[in-house]
Amino acid sequence: MTASRHLVGLLLGTEEDWPRAFEEILRRIGPVEGADGARHAFDCERITIEPFSLRDRPRYDLVIDRLAYWYYHPREWLKKISLMDGVYVLNSPFTFQSMEKHAAYCAMMRLGLKVPETVLVPYKNPVDNSRYAYTAARYNQPFDLDAIAERIGYPLFMKPYDGGAWRGVSRIANPAELHAAYDQSGEMLMHLQKAIDYDVFARSLSIGAETMVTRFQPDQPMHLRYAVDHDFLAPQAGSEVVTIGRLVNSFFRWEFNSCETLVKGDEVYPIDYANACPDVALTSLHYYFPWAIRALVKWCVFALVTGRRAKLDLDSDRFFEAGDDPDMTYQEKLDTYRKLADSYFEADRYQDFCATSLPHVDEIVLEWVAGPDFDRLLIDTVRSTYPAYEHDMFIAHLRGLLGLWVRDETARLGAT
Repeated sequence: MTASRHLVGLLLGTEEDWPRAFEEILRRIGPVEGADGARHAFDCERITIEPFSLRDRPRYDLVIDRLAYWYYHPREWLKKISLMDGVYVLNSPFTFQSMEKHAAYCAMMRLGLKVPETVLVPYKNPVDNSRYAYTAARYNQPFDLDAIAERIGYPLFMKPYDGGAWRGVSRIANPAELHAAYDQSGEMLMHLQKAIDYDVFARSLSIGAETMVTRFQPDQPMHLRYAVDHDFLAPQAGSEVVTIGRLVNSFFRWEFNSCETLVKGDEVYPIDYANACPDVALTSLHYYFPWAIRALVKWCVFALVTGRRAKLDLDSDRFFEAGDDPDMTYQEKLDTYRKLADSYFEADRYQDFCATSLPHVDEIVLEWVAGPDFDRLLIDTVRSTYPAYEHDMFIAHLRGLLGLWVRDETARLGAT
């Protein structure tokens, strides 16, 4: 039987590690049989950037975007292939342009999540626009930055409204630090946000219908931020963290996104959950890297084989009906959001598909990570990331953590 062929496009910037991993696992999976018995084969290529006619027909069936959050030419191409051609894009180029961290805060506050108190303050320096001076002189109201900070309460954070890679983030403990940070913000539009005294910083990576929650250590260097710890959250808090991550993604139609939450006792505070290009680097995820690649391959294959169609409209009223209901408890709202998210991601259908059409993907990934091809990727990644005098240290560091994953995964598969 002839297999239907699907072309996956990778829209990339400087990344090399996870694309090589994705390409290899997709190749090793080979043709996949759908529920109807039809066979599906997959090709993958890296997308080049060039002029395009708005009436061009793209060759790609699915595109993973890691570039358009800062490079606008390919962003407009993504909009075109989404609107005109129905190409499945991870993530929606529309909501990631319009729904930055500020909009995400607003939406999740309306849904009742425990977002810390947040205030948007005007630019420190004039924006580069000839109309600004007149507009500001006539309509900008003077404000008391110290009074705003006092109302929020110290300590607090100042951070850009659109965020990204911890750019421009300052922890502020007093008025002197407040004014220094504001002076340095220049033409960045900034939030002031209440700092939370937390027990655990949890970072969840959601890819389609799957979520991995990790204990995050933001004060550590990047290669130590993701701690290998499987039992750091109580079951209720862990479930809430997963629900928040999937709620955010289903609300905004994002399918490849990370969410940061602070956990204090039984309370969960989401603080950052609009990441157009979530961290999937081998050097930072280390132990969790195989899970991320496996989940990404599985979700792409599921979407292509089942003919899943990307939804461009948000259908936000379904969520707001629960968020605006004064008679629902917080837990009842979370339960409703989880059902809506599971419905959007077709969670049951996805699990059934993986069990029947991808039954050996776990073994395929394990064999690869335990073998020489992955070790070659690890060495190449270290050599391209760190100075020569640190190569041996980081190769040993990553080999140790990935070796631990191989042992744990071998034991897990042996127990099933």
